[in-house]
Amino acid sequence: MKIMVVGPGGREHAIIRALMRDPSVNAVHAAPGNAGIARDVECLPVEASDPQAVTALAADGGYDLVVIGPEAPLAAGVADALRAAGIPVFGPSQAAAQLEASKAFAKEVMSAAGVPTAEAVHLTTPAEAVEALSRFGPPYVVKDDGLAAGKGVVVTEDREAALAHAVGCLSGGSTVVIEEFLDGPEVSLFVLSDGENLVPLSPAQDFKRIYNDDAGPNTGGMGAYTPLDWLEGYAETGPDGVSRDFTEIVVETVARPTVAEMARRGTPFIGVLYCGLAVTSRGVRVVEFNVRFGDPETQAVLERLATPLGGLLRDAATGQLGPSRRLGWSQGYAVDVVLAAENYPGSPRTGDVITGIPEAERLEGVTVLHAGTAEREGALMTAGGRVLAVVGTGSTLQQAVDRAYAGVAKIDWAGVQHRTDIAAKALRGEISV
Repeated sequence: MKIMVVGPGGREHAIIRALMRDPSVNAVHAAPGNAGIARDVECLPVEASDPQAVTALAADGGYDLVVIGPEAPLAAGVADALRAAGIPVFGPSQAAAQLEASKAFAKEVMSAAGVPTAEAVHLTTPAEAVEALSRFGPPYVVKDDGLAAGKGVVVTEDREAALAHAVGCLSGGSTVVIEEFLDGPEVSLFVLSDGENLVPLSPAQDFKRIYNDDAGPNTGGMGAYTPLDWLEGYAETGPDGVSRDFTEIVVETVARPTVAEMARRGTPFIGVLYCGLAVTSRGVRVVEFNVRFGDPETQAVLERLATPLGGLLRDAATGQLGPSRRLGWSQGYAVDVVLAAENYPGSPRTGDVITGIPEAERLEGVTVLHAGTAEREGALMTAGGRVLAVVGTGSTLQQAVDRAYAGVAKIDWAGVQHRTDIAAKALRGEISV
């Protein structure tokens, strides 16, 4: 297979590395990629959210499969243009991508499908925001209805801050969703779909706030780990009297009804449904949907995937997942720590020289994946907010964490920042459901 991966970030680098391990894949190209990806595969210049440009590039290259990484190209209809040209593509249509592009639409679909989620109000005026904040009370959960690169959500005890975020979104031309706060730890689960059949990956947990102990503003994600030992033994008994484990619960009560509802609407969902979940005192509830692999969970999850990724994504793109597909996983754990630029997530500083990546990659069980990097005059430079993800693997969670942070210690640039507590609560046994 010859595969093109669309996107410029760390998620795409993780996908490309996994595709390179698939013996059925003889060529992988990135469009447009980044400086780190360019050290692994050929990168092709293209505007990733331009449907015509991406389709022309894919057609000229004779690709057997196109994998779309980020949300923006999906929301722009790049998958639709590729399908119209007869090119197999892993990623939902523009209509199906509304599950992420509009939180109000996602709530509507979940309501129609009977999917358990937080009660919410979709609003368009500051007066409605004031009323909704009073209705739900603290902690306040306020979400920009559109795409915001993981930074459009505010969760706060401060009513004024919550209202200010709502007003800011509204003044920017967006609408707002305010919803009840869900107690309990959060979990991410990717579920592959060919429009009908579903295949779940391994649950992961990510860390959205910029600072330790979940302090500071939300980011696109500062690290993740998998698998989750504290979920072992979790089960719920459904209306049919059948007891299901966590992954089975999510597939049967969240992913399957959602995919079925999308098919009923004439907009079948083909790609990966990212289920952001809270394990609450009332059971599993959906926090949000994304319509692509999540970043930074992908960097950890795909590091452990033993099943060849290329064939898996091709089967999803062509309706051939089948009803009983099972995946293989390597033993042990994977942890990734994101290294971000100074001032991220506000106005990140770019153009700083990065050192130490070769030294980090020489460590056992350490991989470095690039997100916001560029190469200038032979030097690797920062070129975005989240710059790198250092992945550590090990036979225990502690070993994986230690290896990831050993890699982090080798890498430096002016103003680099990262969290030092990725998976720390899990290691201390402080997470319970």
